[in-house]
Amino acid sequence: MNWSSSYFSHPGKRRQHNEDAILARPDAGLWAVADGMGGHHNGALASRLIVDTLNALEMNDTLEQNQRRVRQALNQINRRLSTDVTRVAGQPPGPVGSTVVALIAGAGRATCIWAGDSRCYLWRQNHLHLLTRDHSLFQHLITAGRMGAERAAKHPGAYALTRAIGAHEQLRLDSTSFAIQAGDVLLLCSDGLYRQLTPAQLIEELKRGRSANAAARLVKNAMRGPAPDNLSAVVVSAVPELSNAR
Repeated sequence: MNWSSSYFSHPGKRRQHNEDAILARPDAGLWAVADGMGGHHNGALASRLIVDTLNALEMNDTLEQNQRRVRQALNQINRRLSTDVTRVAGQPPGPVGSTVVALIAGAGRATCIWAGDSRCYLWRQNHLHLLTRDHSLFQHLITAGRMGAERAAKHPGAYALTRAIGAHEQLRLDSTSFAIQAGDVLLLCSDGLYRQLTPAQLIEELKRGRSANAAARLVKNAMRGPAPDNLSAVVVSAVPELSNAR
């Protein structure tokens, strides 16, 4: 299986700076979206640190070994964000961190690893599947059975993150692994994007499959709404080797 991908990021309509960072390494089977938090400087610093660190990783072994490398890198970043970064940057103490969703692919399988509320979707055989579960108070209240979705959405801290890189001394990452099928299309995105688009709007773009402009079109569609947050999308398509060789 070969891979094609497109990516695009935009600060949105209300923010001057973009705290999102994106990574696309189709030759290495690695993609990521990071959504920084803690104000412009700290948020952008955290998300950029994640993407730069993942970009420097050697990704030439098995899926399991590559997955382990990504996990180790994210844990190292988590420790650094809670200590060195704020001192080096000369910023006053305060929250600094980032969500992350990373996709690692190889040998007909893939693994998605995440912390926070950036998401991974899979478009397969005319169905859209959400592969991640948000690490937010909203999702926690629903999963714990304490509130229904309608009531949880009205909670004043509904979209506060319960996990993120740099948020806690001990990092807890979630992951899911799955077999890849020819024609699969995956979307990694920040919450600024998916909160502006309905599932039907996501499907409309992802069903086109391989498109060099898929990510840009998703962001453009999201910009038709209020778009108060940064918007980032990485679209990844599984391409059969035989069709690629024609």
